[in-house]
Amino acid sequence: MTTTTSSPTIILIAGHWLGAWAWDKVREHLTTDDSSAIAMTLPGLDARDPERTTKTLDDQAEAILGAISQHGNPPAILVAHSGANAPVSLVMDRHPELVHRVVWVDSGPVATGSVFAPDIPEELEELPLPSFDVLAEQASLEGLSAEDLEQFRARAVPEPGPVLRQPVELTNDARHKVQTTLVCCSIPSAQVVELAQTGHPMFAEVANLEHLDVIDLPTGHWPMWSRPRDLAKIIGSVASLEN
Repeated sequence: MTTTTSSPTIILIAGHWLGAWAWDKVREHLTTDDSSAIAMTLPGLDARDPERTTKTLDDQAEAILGAISQHGNPPAILVAHSGANAPVSLVMDRHPELVHRVVWVDSGPVATGSVFAPDIPEELEELPLPSFDVLAEQASLEGLSAEDLEQFRARAVPEPGPVLRQPVELTNDARHKVQTTLVCCSIPSAQVVELAQTGHPMFAEVANLEHLDVIDLPTGHWPMWSRPRDLAKIIGSVASLEN
């Protein structure tokens, strides 16, 4: 008789303006022994959805929870890039028992009360991808080819205004017990840890994590395009620890 054990499903979640397609290069190289990997598009970032501009962080968190239930036996491994940190933080707060590990890709957990863009007006329905000159002032484009940037521009979906304005409300300290890996790309891990220890608002939650590993992957803010093979290897290695 053969005995099988279920392994955590890996759920890949990209940041602002991006859908499941952003992980295509990573998935080409992602090989794990037993775990399955899926990429998801968050509510509000599906260009075919006529109501996408009304979607909220709550909608996104519920979609992630749905993906955990639909694509395998919980708990899951969540791989969260950039602005996916807000809905994933909500998931960890509401159902930490469903998350075996979070892999933050050039990102990290947010603190309660965080708002991505508190100054944008209420009447703004969506925020399109800015020019790359403007974007480069906010996040590193290092390692991206002209082809990468062309695809980014062609496939980006404007970020819904409600997602950018909604405060993240967290109440459950059990989220700090979830095993965590930081993949540090545009900011070295030593600097991230230092900023966390000194209480920098962007990294304050990192100091509260009880089970933390840090890995450096030097490149820009979109390593799924600039170093997909290396990112896939890291994700696969993390997943293999759970089997």
